Amino acid sequence: MATKRPQPPAGPAAHAEEPPRTALRIHAPDALPAAELNVLRDLNVLRAPAPDLLAPAGVPAGTPLRQNRFITQGYIRIAQTLQGLLDPDFRPGGTSRVRPCWFAFAPHASQEAGKGLLGAAIARRIIDIAQGEALPSAAHAYDRVGLTGPMRQGAEKLSTALGWHGLPRDAAAAIGALAGAMNLEPLSDPRTLWSTAHRFARLFFLAPGVLPLDKTEAMARTLERLLNEGNVAIFTDIGGSAQAYLAWRQGAGALTPERVLREFTLRGATSQQAKRAYDALITRTRETPAPSDFARLLPDVSGPSLVVAAFALTETARQAPGGGARDALIAIANNCFAWREQHDAVQPAFTPPARLPDEVSRPDLTQAMTPLLRLELGTVVWNFSDYAATQRDRDSNPLTSKPTEYNWASFADRWPAILTSFTLGYRNPTVMWDLPKPLVPANSPLLDLLA
Repeated sequence: MATKRPQPPAGPAAHAEEPPRTALRIHAPDALPAAELNVLRDLNVLRAPAPDLLAPAGVPAGTPLRQNRFITQGYIRIAQTLQGLLDPDFRPGGTSRVRPCWFAFAPHASQEAGKGLLGAAIARRIIDIAQGEALPSAAHAYDRVGLTGPMRQGAEKLSTALGWHGLPRDAAAAIGALAGAMNLEPLSDPRTLWSTAHRFARLFFLAPGVLPLDKTEAMARTLERLLNEGNVAIFTDIGGSAQAYLAWRQGAGALTPERVLREFTLRGATSQQAKRAYDALITRTRETPAPSDFARLLPDVSGPSLVVAAFALTETARQAPGGGARDALIAIANNCFAWREQHDAVQPAFTPPARLPDEVSRPDLTQAMTPLLRLELGTVVWNFSDYAATQRDRDSNPLTSKPTEYNWASFADRWPAILTSFTLGYRNPTVMWDLPKPLVPANSPLLDLLA
């Protein structure tokens, strides 16, 4: 019989003492110090408060998995409405050959966050089982929770590697499930497998708690909170801005970009800043790739003002004759939305001002998972490991693989990679409308994890 864990003391209500969201200082990629295997680079150090982020009032209470499904479906509705502005022939349920708007990428990204949340829920289920019985193997644990298919294969591979690093069987099985929903193909490189397992093992041994299952649960809890907070923050901010814009637009009559800049506003935005951003970006439609370094181009324009400018660019794209001019405008608007999403809305989920006492380091956990990241865009897949393979070798060390030299928690590492995922979507516009299905099918033994 496995050792029973004492029940943890009741924690505060969700978000009761959530630290304030904060803005961040951006470092140019070239200014980042070289990374060693287990040393984090400077992670966009949080400085001043950013009160302009929208409150998460639009997402109903529920489990993180249920909230994720609500958010994914909300993005789908917004994407279909906005794509209809850009492509008059588009109908919900159909496809569009017009370059997809940012909101067409958002459901797919939200679905990937949901996969991580599902992995965390499965890990917690394994932890609950292990409290009452000895688990003879990871395979037995995965049988008990009904884990099958590619996710199980990846979980078994990682759990085996964690056993080599001294983790108990039940802990290794739970952590394997934690990452099993991700892209486990990079683990075929022994360097990536060793580094990833080593980082997970190090997090385990440093995690709060005395018993192994306490430490494992701290890791699952951290991933679940990180993904849920980021998912909710982006949707309530960018999704909320889109909902506000579409509601305003419905009663605005004949629209021009100038009217958007002058009359539509968001909290934290000013019409002067939005116009300055629009005027600067509308002159750059011939640039390839589309402008994306807004810290340099528009250092005194706030994120909300950039979002207003993005809606004005969307209206300009709607009125464009089509072809390259329209595509360029959509790409610039998408970069504006994405900058706000990544630079402002989600960054505090990766690098909060302080670590909660019942969590492991969020940047360290994100670094461990970075090589395994992927984004399914309908029938095409963007893999972080493929992106990293095209980049320079940061540490010039043949014993480390390129994907392990990055940390998704760092905006400077994340931003260039995200732009390449947009490029993949632009090359395959129709597949973007193969929209995500529920993560857990109706007949799955995992269905009760949504409760």
